[in-house]
Amino acid sequence: MKIVILTGAGVSAESGLGTFRDKDGLWTKVDLREVATPEGFARDPDKVHAFYNMRRRNARAAEPNAAHVALTRLQKFHDGQVVIITQNVDRLHAAAGADALHMHGRHDQAWCTSCDMRWDAPEEMNTDDPCPRCGEATVRPDIVWFGEMPYHLDEISRHLATADLFAAIGTSGQVYPAAGFVAEARRHGAHTVEINLLASDVSDQFHEHVLGPATQVVPQWVDRVLNDR
Repeated sequence: MKIVILTGAGVSAESGLGTFRDKDGLWTKVDLREVATPEGFARDPDKVHAFYNMRRRNARAAEPNAAHVALTRLQKFHDGQVVIITQNVDRLHAAAGADALHMHGRHDQAWCTSCDMRWDAPEEMNTDDPCPRCGEATVRPDIVWFGEMPYHLDEISRHLATADLFAAIGTSGQVYPAAGFVAEARRHGAHTVEINLLASDVSDQFHEHVLGPATQVVPQWVDRVLNDR
C-alpha cells in the first residue's frame, strides 16, 4: 500500500510554531501582501528580510514533536512507500528523521534569483548580501510566496495518482493547489483521511476524519496503519 501524506502548519503548532489562518494565526497579525508576495519584497526587501529572519530564529529553536516522530516511524516501518508532502517551511520533518517534499520551500535555505543557486541560509539575511556564486545582491529566502508556483508539483501529481491512502494532517484546506490534493487522490481511487484539530474547508471531500491535537491523534493513527499490515 502506498501512502501519501500532506502536512500543514497544524503538525508543527505544538512545537511552538504558529499556524497561519486560525483566529490567532500569523496572517491575522501581519499583512501577507507586505511580507509574503514578490511585490512586497520588491517594495520593501528590508522589511521582508527582517520578517523571515525572525521566523528563521523561531524555527531553529523548535524541536520535532510526537506527530513528526510518528510520521518518521510510519515512513521507516511501513511495508510500502510513504511519501510526505509538506506545506511547512520548517526543518522538523528532517530533524525527526523523515524525508519530505517541501512544496513551499524552506526557512533554512537562501536563493539567488540571478543564478538559481540555493544554499544554507545564515541566521540573518540582508538586502545587500551577495550570492556566494555569482556575487549579485539578488538573494532572498527560498520560500514560495503567494502568487508563485509551488515546488515539486509534477512529482506530487504522480504520487497522488498512485496513492492507495491519502492523509491530510494539520491543514486548513484554504490554500491551493494543496487544498485540491484530496480531490485528486480520491479521483484516482485513494482512500482519504483528514487528521486535524478541527474540520477544514474541504472536510466533506474526505472518507474518514480523525479530530484532535496532532501530538495525540497522529501517533494513534500511525499505530493503526502499521497494525493493519
